[in-house]
Amino acid sequence: MASLFGVSVASVVKWSQRHRVTGSAAARPMGGRRKSLLEPHRAFLIARLAAVPDLTMPALAAELAALGVVVHPVTIWRLVRSQGLRFKNAVRHRAEPAGDRAPAGAVEEVSGPA
Repeated sequence: MASLFGVSVASVVKWSQRHRVTGSAAARPMGGRRKSLLEPHRAFLIARLAAVPDLTMPALAAELAALGVVVHPVTIWRLVRSQGLRFKNAVRHRAEPAGDRAPAGAVEEVSGPA
């Protein structure tokens, strides 16, 4: 059968399996939009961000993992952005000197022989 159509044996096996299950060997439609894995958890995530605005995406991913939902932090970011929310990482502050210390100066001379 495979040589008749000029395809691999694996293709014929897959077509046969598809025909047994669905009644047709036709391919399923390509493309389309997949439903987000986080859709059932949308309210939880929005509530957590409202309660703790500086919560990081990895921290949210860890909280979801504790609930049995394992997703990449980027997946959470996409959901947050789809809600029109901003999601800034609180750790990314500009480094400034501590209040009781003077800022570090530039190095003026090289110490020791080169």
